[in-house]
Amino acid sequence: MPLKLPIYMDHHATTPVAPEVFEAMRPYFLEHFGNAASRNHAFGWAAEGAVETARAQVARLIGCKPIEVVFTSGATESDNLALKGVAYAYRDKGTHLVTSQIEHHAVLDTCKRLEKEGFHVTYVPVGRDGIVDPSAVARAITPKTILVSIMLANNEVGTIQPLAEIGRMCRERGVLLHSDAVQGVGKIPAGVDELHVDLLSLTAHKLYGPKGVGALYVRMEKPRVRLVPQLDGGGHEKGRRSGTLNVPGIVGLGKACELAGRVMPEETAALTALRERLRSNLFLRLDHIHLNGHPTRRLPGNLNVSFDFVDGEALLMSLKEIAVSAGSACTSASIEASHVLRAMGLGEALAHASIRFGLGRGNTEEEVDYVCNRLVEEVTRLRAMGA
Repeated sequence: MPLKLPIYMDHHATTPVAPEVFEAMRPYFLEHFGNAASRNHAFGWAAEGAVETARAQVARLIGCKPIEVVFTSGATESDNLALKGVAYAYRDKGTHLVTSQIEHHAVLDTCKRLEKEGFHVTYVPVGRDGIVDPSAVARAITPKTILVSIMLANNEVGTIQPLAEIGRMCRERGVLLHSDAVQGVGKIPAGVDELHVDLLSLTAHKLYGPKGVGALYVRMEKPRVRLVPQLDGGGHEKGRRSGTLNVPGIVGLGKACELAGRVMPEETAALTALRERLRSNLFLRLDHIHLNGHPTRRLPGNLNVSFDFVDGEALLMSLKEIAVSAGSACTSASIEASHVLRAMGLGEALAHASIRFGLGRGNTEEEVDYVCNRLVEEVTRLRAMGA
């Protein structure tokens, strides 16, 4: 079969909707279009039943009770609800939060907003491998700390954080732990009890579901987490998040979670093999390149590489038939170097000359080899032009 262009290797930005997910959603656009809050007729009952089925599917993937799943419009809202909801609910106990320097902007910008409202935030640094040191988190906690927020896996360099260790430490100190687990859920195990998290954010479009729908796990016992709602009106989701439920999207999220739980072991092995094929060939054929993030403690499909003596924008522009990125999709319009790479100690030039590969379902060895050949060709050409 001839190679089909363009090639998509930006699965950390978004993923295509899986065919099984699309088919599960279809009836809730056309036939079962009722409002899940309509409790007095069959259309509403069908919608409500579909939502509760999806809630159970999400809960099964992350190992929680269905009642602990709150549906949202996506990860940004989930992060905002977790951080602001806890901050306002526990303000009488303390006004201090702890997070890391490499969090997604949905967490970092929310923390900045809370600082303007009188809260105090400690931003823990990371090592050159992008790992948060649990002892650094422990040192940052004070008697006024009410929440720690550490991502499960980084969206740019793919590093998987020692979240379980951080969670155990937070539990011992009576501090709540939130995790932005958007990039990890569906790709690596993310059981909330194993990770010792009290709140966890996820979104559908990172695991082959639709855009515009996500969820927040909120622990209901040992401890029971209190939240101040961020949206008022209607009291949906047991008063935690008002707003008419996006039934087709929620159905899609549930199906995507069910599918991810079923294929994760084989998919992990396949993506790791493809990633290593790309990594080993690039490093064999090019000098002056650097791996960003931990060499093994990383997402199966993630590869982030910096190229010396190359203009990053010129390199990306020369690869128009290949969809990759220079960092988070949410900041791709910015001319600033990645805050993640700078926090890891990379200089401006090297941070600007970095590419994130996000391998996913559907990528093949042929595509990996084509991408590798094109990268070698363009890096060599651009270096020669700059000499």
